[in-house]
Amino acid sequence: MLKHFLVPEEDKVFVTEEKARAATQAVFEKMGIPAQEAESCSDVLITSDLRGCESHGISNMLRHYIASYGTGTYNPHPDIKVERESSVTATWDGDQGLGLHLGPRAMKLAIEKAREHGMGAVAVKNTAHFGMLAYYVMQAVEQDMVGMAMVSAGGGAQLPTHGAEPAFGTQPIAWGAPAATMPPFIFDVATTQVAANKLGLARRIGSKVEPGWIANLDGSPIMEAVDVPEAGTYNMLPFGGTRENGGHKGYGFAVIADIMSGILSGNGPGFIADRKYSFFVMAFNIDAFVDVDEFKDDMDKLLKKLANTTPAPGHDRVYYAGLPEAEETVERKKTGIPYHKEVVEWYNSMSNELNLGIQL
Repeated sequence: MLKHFLVPEEDKVFVTEEKARAATQAVFEKMGIPAQEAESCSDVLITSDLRGCESHGISNMLRHYIASYGTGTYNPHPDIKVERESSVTATWDGDQGLGLHLGPRAMKLAIEKAREHGMGAVAVKNTAHFGMLAYYVMQAVEQDMVGMAMVSAGGGAQLPTHGAEPAFGTQPIAWGAPAATMPPFIFDVATTQVAANKLGLARRIGSKVEPGWIANLDGSPIMEAVDVPEAGTYNMLPFGGTRENGGHKGYGFAVIADIMSGILSGNGPGFIADRKYSFFVMAFNIDAFVDVDEFKDDMDKLLKKLANTTPAPGHDRVYYAGLPEAEETVERKKTGIPYHKEVVEWYNSMSNELNLGIQL
């Protein structure tokens, strides 16, 4: 993670994985989600925190989820409706259930279809925030499959290149593949210059927004480092930023995420669906294409080549997507998850209000 989003040493409070899991599950159960499903929802958030993706873990998301359940925006007991299904595909209406609630089930079904037919895909409409997309592709990777996930996340955040009016959310895309001995390749990115939730982390610790990350409301890119503005006073640029730096590429990927998640599921384009998110997951059974061991051995060759590449001046090493997260997980399982003290204070206060009986 960039230094902009790391918790300062003096503000870190280390919490064990076990305590963080229990605390998170208690919240989901209090929101009305059955215990087993609350455990699954918690696993998405804690896996995110263990991998160092704190923007999509407890720090930002849990308080947002509590507020949305409190207002009735999220449905703790979604009645999933299967609108279409074939041997390799399915389309669900998620009944405004939280994506963390529905996503693991959707990928599980995609995996089952892929195991039998080589590929499986599930599109889910009428749902809510899905958390860290890497979680869902990791479900496939753990089954010796290639995984893919995309989200259409509303339409009020990201500008099209040269535009002054937002048409997308952050429209994240994730993709993953297993290896034999190396940590798997897990690529999970917003199609904006930076994930919106990471701006929340930056605001908490007082970091600045880098040039070309965001734009004024008239669409003009902000090309200097600034404090994180208040919500509603800026829009986000596609990855690449300006057209000269490749912003049209991030813009194109945002359109793909909108088509595959929003339009293919029947949810409609993000700017029409607004806060009703949609989700697309797909699993490819490697064994349907090539011998699994051969694939994983070749993945090792590729990933070892990348990880052992001579670093450029000023850099200690070369990474690939998924390597630093795997190393961070090992470290955090030993030492605990370093939450910002404000997050711990918020949780403990909220726990008292909800009578959860747990303190971080």
